[in-house]
Amino acid sequence: MSQQQSQRSSFRRAVALAALLTAVALPLATACTAGSDSDTDTKAGKKASPSASESMPPAPVAAVVAPAKVEVIAKLTGCEVTIRTDAAELREGVCHTADGDYLITTFPEEKYKLTWLDSAAIYGGKYLVGTRWVISAPPKLQESLRQKVGGTFEDLNDHDAQN
Repeated sequence: MSQQQSQRSSFRRAVALAALLTAVALPLATACTAGSDSDTDTKAGKKASPSASESMPPAPVAAVVAPAKVEVIAKLTGCEVTIRTDAAELREGVCHTADGDYLITTFPEEKYKLTWLDSAAIYGGKYLVGTRWVISAPPKLQESLRQKVGGTFEDLNDHDAQN
């Protein structure tokens, strides 16, 4: 029982650390965006304007990336990654490029990614998300990264705060 509590505590610390580091590393990198739910708008009779992620087909390498290691995703995006978190629940690497800096986080299971996204929701922002991975990047880089690795955008600014 003590080992299980230790594992849970370690996981919680890793998730909190990853969310905090993401918020610290990219404090102003995420901008509030006004998105529309095209299904809701269409049903309501409004003409929906597709966002960039909806109007573009998925990147062809998305199947290769899912699920992948931080190093594989970094290579596809054209960066030399520096691993800064290597825990059982997640691995996180930092990419420094001429276009900007970003974080790549991978997870051994989808449930860890969902927990991480729930934790990151308090900071808001828009993330590029794939199967068992998340990229935290400035808005100006997000679409170019999506074209290289695939994924979809998850706008955590749209999530309601849980009380």
